[in-house]
Amino acid sequence: MPVQVDRNRPIADTRIFDGEESRRGYRINKFAMSLARAENREAFADDEEAYMARWELSPDEKEAIRERDWRRIMEDLGGNIYMIIKIGTVTGHGLYQIGAHQRGETYEEFLATRNASGAR
Repeated sequence: MPVQVDRNRPIADTRIFDGEESRRGYRINKFAMSLARAENREAFADDEEAYMARWELSPDEKEAIRERDWRRIMEDLGGNIYMIIKIGTVTGHGLYQIGAHQRGETYEEFLATRNASGAR
């Protein structure tokens, strides 16, 4: 199978989600994936602290989730966007809200950069 990424030609400000990142973010991504089940989404929505405690998240992971600090979750804690969007969905933060936070923009500023008219 051909290599898809030439590590000799990195793209500025881009992180590759590789095996190392996966291991680093294992707990938080497993936690996020649990939210694929309706009963888990309900449990998290009812009592975030109790639900996080069930997953033995680190204090840093819990704090980042409490603060909805999507950038920190992905850049510092190994969160994968495909998993983290599950947390966002339960907390009312869609992909564009997360994207705006990642870029340090307001939601409105981020929307102005989207090509799709009426994107929300």
